[in-house]
This record gives sequence, structure tokens and C-alpha cells, in this order.
Amino acid sequence: MRDKTLCVKRPEVSHEGFASLAIPTYRASTIVFDSAVDYANRKYRGPDGYTYGLHGTPTSRALEGSITALEQGLRTVLVPSGQAAITIVFLTVLMPGDSVLIPDTAYPPVAGFCENYLKPRGIAYRIYDPMIGAGIDELIDETVKLIWTESPGSTTMEIQDIPAIVAAAKAHGILTGCDNTWATPMYFKPLAHGMDFSSMALTKYVGGHSDLLMGSIAIKDIDLHRRLKDTMRMIGLGVSPDDCALALRGMETMGVRLAHSGRVAIEFAKRIESRVAPGLVLHPALPAAPGHDVWKRDFAGASGVFSVVIPAHAEEALPDLLTAAKAFSIGASWGGTHSLLAPMTISRAIDENAHAGSILRISIGLEDEDDLWADLEPIVDLVASESVIAKTA
Repeated sequence: MRDKTLCVKRPEVSHEGFASLAIPTYRASTIVFDSAVDYANRKYRGPDGYTYGLHGTPTSRALEGSITALEQGLRTVLVPSGQAAITIVFLTVLMPGDSVLIPDTAYPPVAGFCENYLKPRGIAYRIYDPMIGAGIDELIDETVKLIWTESPGSTTMEIQDIPAIVAAAKAHGILTGCDNTWATPMYFKPLAHGMDFSSMALTKYVGGHSDLLMGSIAIKDIDLHRRLKDTMRMIGLGVSPDDCALALRGMETMGVRLAHSGRVAIEFAKRIESRVAPGLVLHPALPAAPGHDVWKRDFAGASGVFSVVIPAHAEEALPDLLTAAKAFSIGASWGGTHSLLAPMTISRAIDENAHAGSILRISIGLEDEDDLWADLEPIVDLVASESVIAKTA
């Protein structure tokens, strides 16, 4: 071969005697075939085969397999974000004339997708009380094809009775799905409780370092896997093998990170609860939390995210205290090594008596606990300044 060809064609390198604990990062757009016949028949390789880089490389397959094992599923698909995981499920199973039920506590962009994308295309949605449990049976009619859940609820942290919702859905032949980002399959396994789809934002605890965006959907039905893959192929969705490698690395420490962050979060939640008015601390592990008994029954633990309701008297002074924090950072998302504070404004469509207004979401990372508490204590003092009076009145 001539020099320019030698610059492109690589020599065979023996892998004999080489073994690494690291998963190789296989980057590819083109997948090459041994023969013209193999190329012509590439569609017969199926959803698990390699045909084009957009549809997967050995690096993404390794991440899919790792998540599938944790989820106790059959297959997993990877998408560019947690929101994409939810929307791909909706786009796969819903057709014009169908309806989807979503909880009042779902990640806000879910309702936005339903209102601004699905509804104009003839797909309806209805919002339900997340604490409805078996009562969801009364909301099911012939148009409902999917019931979506998120447990605990985004920011307000209500735990849903997933087994009761699954039982009602199965009685009507309706599919169900769960956003399981908060607990991860380390602490809750939706598929084991009968859910058809278990989604996560891998951006958070799986990635674990606030440097990648990705989502996953785990399933136990091979036909649902094929349908999801077909939707992704038509839309042209894929994920970067480099991000998959980062997610695989993050998974290796997820267990110890979750255990640490969860322990500190519960300790802080209890400490704050002892100093402020009842009901202002939102953490499923607290006995007064909505759905606590269900959490205790179904979950193996709690992650490092919880919330504190900010009373009206504290709203004006809160921004300065957040800005003054030294160990915490201010930002969206969560689940990384850095602790985060995110002031949220919550509105509710169903239960006007549920928590709404200003809520501070707290994500515990890996910093020293005393440094974190030094940032939180002035905020707790502010919230408690009138709360204590309310408790003792």
C-alpha cells in the first residue's frame, strides 16, 4: 500500500494479554461490513445489531446492559435527556384521539409537552392528584392509553402508590410509566412493581458529576423495545459514546454517592423539621410527608434531594442568603458531587391546598457536612423566625 493509504488503514493490533477494567469508548458514525451481502442485509440485524453509529456502539450497549440489570428489565434504550425519555414514550404509544394521565407533581416540562405539542396534534392529557392511588380507576375511559407517574413528585416530593395505579391500569389494559430519577433503581424498581416503562435522567445520579445529558427507558417487553427503537430511528435520536463512557464511570460510584447524600439529606431534613413549622420540610422519609407509608413499604432508601417550603415572610431575604452560600452552588439539576440550591416557584392544577408558591430544592453532594450546614443554618433561621411562633402559638 502507498503512503496515503497507510495513513488511513491501521495495522492489526493484538489484544492478547491485555485486560482493562475500563470500558473502551467506541466512536463511530459509519459501521463497516465484511461483504456487500452483509451490507445489503443490515436491516435483519435487528435492534440489537450494529448498523450505524447513531443506533449504538459497544460503549452504548455496555451502558444499556448495566442499566437493564439494575432495573431488572429486558432492554434499555438511551436518549439525549431525561425529558426525551418521557417524550419518546409518549410519542411511541399515543395516537390522535388517545389520552394520557399525568400527575400534578410531574416535572413541569411534561405538562408543557402535552399542552404545546401533543394537544395540537389531537392527543389529549389530563392531570390527576398524585395521591389518588387506586382512585385513578375513576379517571380511566376508552381514550386513556398511558398513565404516567413520578414518585416522589418533582420538588414537592409526594410518593405515589405505584402498585395501586398499576393494578387499575392493568385491569383496563393500559400501559404505565414512571420517572424514577430521584430514587434510581438502587432504591426503587418500577418494572418490578408492574410498570411498563421505567425512565431516568442519567444526567443526575448515574452521571453524577454534572457534566453530561442523557436519559434512559427500561422495559420488560421486547415489543415495546422495538417500538421505542423505531420511534428513535425515525426521529434520528442517538447518544454520544463519550457521554456513555462518562455515565458508565459515574455508575461505578453511584452506590456510595447515593448512600452518603441520602444519609446527610435525611439528617438535615430532620434537623430543619425540628426548628420550623410543621409541614414545611418535604422529604419522603419524614413520617409527616405525603406518602411516607408507601415510601417505607416500597422503597429501599432515599436519595439526597429534598425541599423546604419558603413562607411569605422569608421570600424577600432568601435570595441574598442563597447568594452568600459558600459550599452550595445555585443551579438547576441535581445528583452530582456538588451540592445545589434551587429556588422554585410551584403552581398546582388540582389541589389548591397542596404546597405551592416558593420552595427551595436542596441537593446534597459530597462536601463536608459542617460546611453545608453553615450555609443552610441562616436560611433555616429565616424560615423559622415566624414558624417558631406559629408552632408555639
